[in-house]
Amino acid sequence: MHDQQHEHTARRHDEPGGPVRPLDGFTVGVTAARRAEELGALLERRGAQVLHAPALRIVPLPDDAELLAVTRALTDDAPDVVVATTAIGFRGWVEAAEGWGLGEALLDRLAGVELLARGPKVRGAIRAAGLTEKWSPASESMAEVLDRLLAEGVAGQRVAVQLHGEPLPGFVEALRAAGAEVIGVPVYRWMPPEDIGPVDRLLDAVLARGLDAVTFTSAPAAASLLERAAERGIQPELLAALRQDVLPACVGPVTALPLEALDVPTRQPERFRLGPLVQLLCRELPGRARPLPVAGLRLEIRGRAVVVDGELRPVPPAGMALLRALARRPGWVVARAELLRALPGAGRDEHAVETAMARLRVALGAPKLIQTVVKRGYRLALDPHADTDKYDG
Repeated sequence: MHDQQHEHTARRHDEPGGPVRPLDGFTVGVTAARRAEELGALLERRGAQVLHAPALRIVPLPDDAELLAVTRALTDDAPDVVVATTAIGFRGWVEAAEGWGLGEALLDRLAGVELLARGPKVRGAIRAAGLTEKWSPASESMAEVLDRLLAEGVAGQRVAVQLHGEPLPGFVEALRAAGAEVIGVPVYRWMPPEDIGPVDRLLDAVLARGLDAVTFTSAPAAASLLERAAERGIQPELLAALRQDVLPACVGPVTALPLEALDVPTRQPERFRLGPLVQLLCRELPGRARPLPVAGLRLEIRGRAVVVDGELRPVPPAGMALLRALARRPGWVVARAELLRALPGAGRDEHAVETAMARLRVALGAPKLIQTVVKRGYRLALDPHADTDKYDG
């Protein structure tokens, strides 16, 4: 399915036995560069197998001429408002200014302006620098920061916004439309990853439907993945997979913009944080696995495992391919020739179907779930008279 050594899965999450966790049996791609380990750990704790593929790297620019020019301009002519968006970015700015001998001048200026912090981590960085923020939203949302600024009125004001590698499109435009002069403070730049291999493996896994979801935590990461797919000539196939089979989960609406612009519907949590993003997947992915009443048992087909009456049963890729082919028409006979076409790399020998079917039955631990129909093929033993409407996903 995809390169196992690049998955963050030292221990197996899909062994049978024990309670089934929300993401057991599912595989999730992580495109984040920043906080990727944290997001991966949150997903694994809930049972997911994780494929890491940082779509970007963040490059600090302590010698950057643009940051130096902006810092000099702000120390010479103080802005009215400074918005600090990330702790790492704010610290990077102060450290860069210190390296240029402008640290004291910058802190003096910041002490005399209206300093807004997007959330508690930024607030901590501000206070560590010996400063005090005037206000910070409870939601950690840039939208709430924007609402406050617009409510106070920014016409004729100079507003400095500390950027973290990515532009904040709607935020800056709205302030300019309200009459503010907006100065971006570019502390970091997004660059393509030095090793494109993991990104290509993630793209291949999406196209092969080897992933159940892909997470995005920044707009540039989403744009970078789409750009790489375009370079390889596979963007239409990627978009088709994301629209139909592989769930794109974005941390917030700004992150989703590059995908939504190409008509890829995304799912986003109400609170734009990693925890709620994982909780969203914990609801969405099991909800997409349609349960079926088969041979007196409840069968739930997940990405690389099956839940049989509440017990997780790992199934090899060939078995999953057969099971999906049978589940597309539950209760109906599926011919061996059709099942052979569904098998990955099986060739023309229908004996491969029998071998994979025997292994599938062992993996499921309940042989009666799949019936052999002599000379015709196989069928899922869908319970007669079962109310299948309630099982439709």
